[in-house]
Amino acid sequence: MSTEPQLHHVMCPDAAGGHRMAYWLTGAPDSPHVVLCVHGLTRQGRDFDTLAQALVQRAALSAPIRVVAVDVVGRGQSDRLADPTGYQVPTYAGDMLALLAQLHAQSPIGTLDWVGTSMGGLIGMAVAGQPGLPLPTPLRRLVLNDVGPVIEWAALQRIGRYVGQAGHFQTVEEAAAAMWAVSTGFGPHTPEQWLALSRPMVRAVPEGGFTLHYDPALGTPFRAMTEEAAVQGEALLWQLYDHIQADTLLLRGAQSDLLSASTAQAMTQRGPRARLVEFEGVGHAPTLIAPDQVTTVCDFLLA
Repeated sequence: MSTEPQLHHVMCPDAAGGHRMAYWLTGAPDSPHVVLCVHGLTRQGRDFDTLAQALVQRAALSAPIRVVAVDVVGRGQSDRLADPTGYQVPTYAGDMLALLAQLHAQSPIGTLDWVGTSMGGLIGMAVAGQPGLPLPTPLRRLVLNDVGPVIEWAALQRIGRYVGQAGHFQTVEEAAAAMWAVSTGFGPHTPEQWLALSRPMVRAVPEGGFTLHYDPALGTPFRAMTEEAAVQGEALLWQLYDHIQADTLLLRGAQSDLLSASTAQAMTQRGPRARLVEFEGVGHAPTLIAPDQVTTVCDFLLA
């Protein structure tokens, strides 16, 4: 059993002949208890290293666990799509089904939990909110990290200003500083914590230096979205949310500009009636590195 993430891949179907999605496995590869962790829009699976290690160490006291953190297609070690219009939740949800089928074939899944930050939470809602999908086993517990059916338009505009600008940096530290400029909502981090989060966010380029890890074309469908389309999408997202059967924990940065306090409260009153935990001094989105955030998720998944 490894407490260091191990890189693996799965082939996922698409109209262009398929693409490879990378994922990072921490813990026991044959454990029947799988926790699938899915990151935000411009992030990647190594964001969950701290949480994965904490889960594996705590679970070792009772039963081993298999923590799987994906690099959603177009990010990290995964392929890039030939058609950038495919960078949307339906594609991502289909990829997660392909991954779960492969994990189940390798070693049967008996308990399935999901941790989704921002976009990863939307993908989780799409999977958990459609009861007819071919999952190895129904989703048991769902963590939605600072996301819900209503996404504030001002936050989408803020994100749209930097998505797709991969940049060029001489050093990892320079890249980390540039990322911090658009990520202060993540809340307080020590320089060491932020650098550790930032290293997997860049890749070396042949001409020297570094660029961000993701396909700049991610910004294409994102910038094509209109406020009207976002409002129309809310009805579908609420419909998905209301169909979720999994025990649901909703995390919110108390200063989040993406998940409003009123939406979070509504999520505690309908559908799976999520349990809400807010973190002071944090906006969008908690990084699940601070001890109180890690403990909250571990307590929920391992109770």
